[in-house]
Amino acid sequence: MASVNPFNLSDSEEEAERRPNETVDTERSPSDGAPGPPPGNPFSPPADAEPPTLLLSSNRTSPSGEGISVSAAATSAMAGSADIRVSVDVIASHLLRDQYILTALEFHTELLEAGRELPRLRDYFSNPGNFERQSGTPPAKDQVLGPGGPLNRAGSISTLDSLDFARYSDDGNRESDERVAESEVSSQERKNFKSSPEIQEPVRPLEKRALNFLVNEYLLKNEYKLSSITFSDENDDQDFELWDDVGLNIPKPPDLLQLYRNCGTPLPSPRDTADVAVGVDLGDLPGNCFAQDLPKKPDLTQQQQTEVVQELEYQISLLNNEKQSLAEQIKKLQSEIQTLKRTVSSSPPATLDLGSQNTSNPSCSSTIPPSTVPPTDNGQYLDIRGVSEPETDPGPPSTQTTSQPHPQSHNKLKSRPPVQFDQPNRKLSPAFQQALLSFCRMCSDSRLGAEVSRIADSEESVMLMLGRCLPHIVPNVLLAKREELIPLILCTACLHPEPKERDQLLHILFNLIKRPDDEQRQMILTGCVAFARHVGPTRVEAELLPQCWEQINHKYPERRLLVAESCGALAPYLPKEIRSSLVLSMLQQMLAEDKADMVREAVVKSLGIIMGYIDDPDKYSQGFELMLLSLGDPSERVVSAVHQVFIPAFAAWTTELGTLQTALIPSLLARIEKLLLQGEHGLDEHKLHVFLSALQSLIPPLFAVVLQNAPFTSRAKLHGDIPPIEVTRFPRPASPLQDVATIIGSREMLSALLQLYDHQLEHEGTTGWDSLLWVVNQLLPQLIEIVGRINVTSSTCVHEFSRFFWRFCRTFGKIFTNTKVKPQFQEILRLSEENVDASAGNGILTKATVPIYATGVLTCYNQDEDRKLLVGFLEDVMTTLSLSHAPLDSLKASFVELGANPVYHELLLTVLWYGVVHTSALVRCTAARMFELLVKGVNETLVAQRVVPALITLSSDPEISVRISTIPAFGTIMETVTQKELLERVKMQLASFLEDPQYQDQHSLHMEIIRTFGRVGPNAEPRFRDEFVLPHLHKLALANNSQATESKRIDIATQLFEAYSALSCCFISEEVMVNHFLPGLRCLRADMEQLSPEHEVILSSMIKECEIKVENRGMADAQGSMSIASSLVGEDAKTKFLSKMGQLTTSGAMLANVFQRKK
Repeated sequence: MASVNPFNLSDSEEEAERRPNETVDTERSPSDGAPGPPPGNPFSPPADAEPPTLLLSSNRTSPSGEGISVSAAATSAMAGSADIRVSVDVIASHLLRDQYILTALEFHTELLEAGRELPRLRDYFSNPGNFERQSGTPPAKDQVLGPGGPLNRAGSISTLDSLDFARYSDDGNRESDERVAESEVSSQERKNFKSSPEIQEPVRPLEKRALNFLVNEYLLKNEYKLSSITFSDENDDQDFELWDDVGLNIPKPPDLLQLYRNCGTPLPSPRDTADVAVGVDLGDLPGNCFAQDLPKKPDLTQQQQTEVVQELEYQISLLNNEKQSLAEQIKKLQSEIQTLKRTVSSSPPATLDLGSQNTSNPSCSSTIPPSTVPPTDNGQYLDIRGVSEPETDPGPPSTQTTSQPHPQSHNKLKSRPPVQFDQPNRKLSPAFQQALLSFCRMCSDSRLGAEVSRIADSEESVMLMLGRCLPHIVPNVLLAKREELIPLILCTACLHPEPKERDQLLHILFNLIKRPDDEQRQMILTGCVAFARHVGPTRVEAELLPQCWEQINHKYPERRLLVAESCGALAPYLPKEIRSSLVLSMLQQMLAEDKADMVREAVVKSLGIIMGYIDDPDKYSQGFELMLLSLGDPSERVVSAVHQVFIPAFAAWTTELGTLQTALIPSLLARIEKLLLQGEHGLDEHKLHVFLSALQSLIPPLFAVVLQNAPFTSRAKLHGDIPPIEVTRFPRPASPLQDVATIIGSREMLSALLQLYDHQLEHEGTTGWDSLLWVVNQLLPQLIEIVGRINVTSSTCVHEFSRFFWRFCRTFGKIFTNTKVKPQFQEILRLSEENVDASAGNGILTKATVPIYATGVLTCYNQDEDRKLLVGFLEDVMTTLSLSHAPLDSLKASFVELGANPVYHELLLTVLWYGVVHTSALVRCTAARMFELLVKGVNETLVAQRVVPALITLSSDPEISVRISTIPAFGTIMETVTQKELLERVKMQLASFLEDPQYQDQHSLHMEIIRTFGRVGPNAEPRFRDEFVLPHLHKLALANNSQATESKRIDIATQLFEAYSALSCCFISEEVMVNHFLPGLRCLRADMEQLSPEHEVILSSMIKECEIKVENRGMADAQGSMSIASSLVGEDAKTKFLSKMGQLTTSGAMLANVFQRKK
């Protein structure tokens, strides 16, 4: 043939060898027997030729078939009216040429199934370049114009989707992505598929997510808010605020209303997302010239005319989009020119080779820099700016390059020689040379093609390129790996000259990851800090803070958490006015309104950082209110952050202001006093804890103030022998910010100051030491007064104040505690014997001052003299309270608080033994009652060796009141101890109280025993309860029926009622129920009928319920295990089920019957 036809219509050699007996002449030229193009121009159709139409018959090729039959229409188009056999290679060539890609794919699949692979189809479908997106070509070129108008390609989307593109890609390990498959299908194919009801397929996941997004958008725009909320709840796996969450790599489509109005008409899409198949121009194919076809078909139908008009409108919209894009590009380039003009210095610029300009053509020899020349090629010619071959005649290299001044980054390019290329010794015309190079198939008329063809030659042009490309790159990066883009985004945002582009990049940064985890947030924060250090406070305020403000109410807590953390991280780099106004207000709003604990925790930490940098004294009151607000937060993690970060930072600021001792601490003390005045009938213990914990966190900064304002501070020297600080010198700080060494500056400086501090207190006194005198003369007296006003029975308050004084004394040291703290407490308590009867002394001993002094001050140091002082104090308190008949609440509170720590068990037993051997019966009674508090926390060894012997000694005391006082302690031992020998000893002692004739008329003893049985019976060993407690309660109830004294009778009856009520919830065997429990209740009812009718009604109900239990158990025994379930009717299910389970002791079969349904 005279010309080269890229779609060779001859059969391949393999096809010819496979069919040697074929009747059709496969070597015949396509022009034989059919009109074809003239030899000189194979791409030009004959003047009288119809557009070729190939209609395949429905008969498929069998594995043994020799070819494919075609219809009469096909044969008339291909070879006249004669019925001939067409070679498969001709058919494949025709399909590929006319862009019937899906039909060719199905044809290729059938040939493979028949074992007859066609090289042409194999090569085509194995080349990934045939399926890459070419955004510069409009989708309309995918259509083939037939005699009746545009012919749509087959809509078999599933066939194209089934092709594994990843298999043929350069990256063999790339995972297939459903979004890629979606984007590979051209827009025209989607249209055909949706318009063909017979090939509809079920909705795909990505299609469903896209439709969900559009439906939710429609509901919101039309005020169907409740429907939108319900719809969002039903699709909680989708974010309806971000189109990128759908997962499609396409821009957001129009809303539903626009789609409905277009009625399926293809909408104009951006040029960079248009889908195309292969890159053969429509005008180069025979029979596809639209301009020639329209005049020859004047009888187009109305539908065909409509389609033509729609296609033209689509082309117009594409051109308008391209026009707008070019206009924006011109604006950017003009801005770039102005920037470059400002940056050009007076030194001569470097020269670059502009080989793409024609030096012989004045219109092509412009002096405009390559970066400012808009794309002029149409995608058919190799035109990489500044690099392509020159169009002039060959000559010496020095004459083939045009040196033009290049204004961009001349300093970088000044030493770079002009780019020169070796020219061949040929005499090709420039037009022929360009036409020859056009077959390189390079594309630069799309957005991406323009970026690729224009190589950045300076730092600023690199930034401009990144600013243009990053918004298109980010959505296509996996969410789990997007943090890898953070350095690129930040660097571009720092250096990009356009504020609008910088804002877009920072917006991308804060929206990079939908729900960033801790590591991803740390990475973003690190980048923000680096950005702030680079650009300065003005740009941080103008560019970063708006991004935080936009997301302050974001739906995801991780994003709000990022905002809260950003405010703290950026605090050092903001203008001080913004730091103390806008940022403080943002954090205050989030602290008050955000519902997520982790967000409020981060807000508190950021507020602490703000407090470390704020320098506006007027903000003190706002900071104090923020401290109280955050301390009252219901979340423990938020309150912990307050103590770890906010309070130390706030205290440091008040120290600089000089208001720590004059405003902050007095304000907290005033609130505590007000709380105590309001809480005479019920103290708000939570608020007290809030204020007292804040005071406790202020102890380290207060001590630092004392050291830094001491008379010896100027004498502190860091050189010489400085002893190390003992590990136990200070309580363990809640955070590094509460470490006194951190507040002072270093451990060496703290050690030097401590040495001088101890020496000053011990030898020189406090004269002139105003900060310490304030602590001694104002703070301590006020605290001791507050302690005396709290309720001693509130174990929580006692514990809180004890911990406060313990940390206070440990922080200020042993010398300070012994010389300043203890004397003030001792002056208040006045424990001398002559003041035993003094009302004032006895009054203070019943207050919380006693347990707080004992547990908060006397336990700070654990040396022998300290322990002796504590033992002596407790002995004196016990003696004084006993002899003055005062309430023992303060002594009990001391024992409870100290008994919680096993270290003090031996010490407390020593104190109690002092009471056991005391000469006064009152003191011995008090000691017996204190044993009850101590038994629960002491190990059984100490109980056996120290407690029980002491109680047995007291149980034989000459005074009956002492013996009675031991009963509660014996009962507690029965409740808590498990050693059988120990329990038997206690049981024998209690039996002696009940059975000894000398105690028969002891009303107080009987009352104490019944009260103790009611308290310990439910938790005691079942055998002890059944064999000892219930029988003796029965005897006591029976004896009470004959009690002559009405007051004693009603006292016993009331105590018995309480005991039986507590024991009724226990499992009681049938024998004990019949023999002791029910008879005891009946005796008690007899008393209550006369003494308390309201109690009699309750007792009658209890007796009836117990009788039903006994009756049901009897029926169960008669009917066997199958009727166990019937006994559950009308009773408490849990109690009855457990009771029946306790009786099943014979076999597993009986146990299984419990779970059978009643028949």
